[in-house]
Amino acid sequence: MKKIRILVVEDDKAILTGISDLLESEGYAVCTAIDGKEALVKYSQEKPTLILLDIMMPEKSGYDVCREIRKKDTSTPILMLTAKGQEVDKVIGLELGADDYIVKPFGINELLARIRVQLRRMESKTRNRNLEPINFGDVKVDPKTFQCTKGNKKFFLSSRELSLLQYLIQHDGEVIDRFTLLDEIWGIKYEGTTRTLDQHIAKLRQKIEDDPSNPVFIQTVHGVGYRFSSKN
Repeated sequence: MKKIRILVVEDDKAILTGISDLLESEGYAVCTAIDGKEALVKYSQEKPTLILLDIMMPEKSGYDVCREIRKKDTSTPILMLTAKGQEVDKVIGLELGADDYIVKPFGINELLARIRVQLRRMESKTRNRNLEPINFGDVKVDPKTFQCTKGNKKFFLSSRELSLLQYLIQHDGEVIDRFTLLDEIWGIKYEGTTRTLDQHIAKLRQKIEDDPSNPVFIQTVHGVGYRFSSKN
């Protein structure tokens, strides 16, 4: 059976060696990079199943690497490693498309648990992914290709945007609070700001609404969350 391959990106060689040895002892195949530029090369060459990505690195930061990968790959889990604990750093990483973050120093069991969570989530998404076409108003979405149209205009949805839209549509007419959406789509017990979710909603509205400042499909329920309404 093909081994799960993990790309570890870390400029501290002692930490890099420690994580690599740990993962290999757990049966994972490991490839490594010591800076952001090398990380992008290794990503293209190795096609990893999951990426552990340090934030503060030479050449390109983890933020830059995450941004570049997410332009062409919306599904490979990215777990950011950061020595920073401030809320703003976590928010930036999630906004750029990271799936989770872990603050240094971290324990072995915590790291392995976070990795297993992301791998299970990826497997579950692949297995349970709803591939039925989505149609509402003049919007058509093909979950198989992520290609979408609004009238005659084509647009593209990221994996997370698609999951968010599918979840809202599955609960058509229901008010879903922000923290439920974060738990369901991001898969983390997120106790901080909901800015990440709000920004994804704003991006979705830019793509599917006639007037994003006055949305009719994805409606804001002030003080609670959001509601999708197909009856317009």
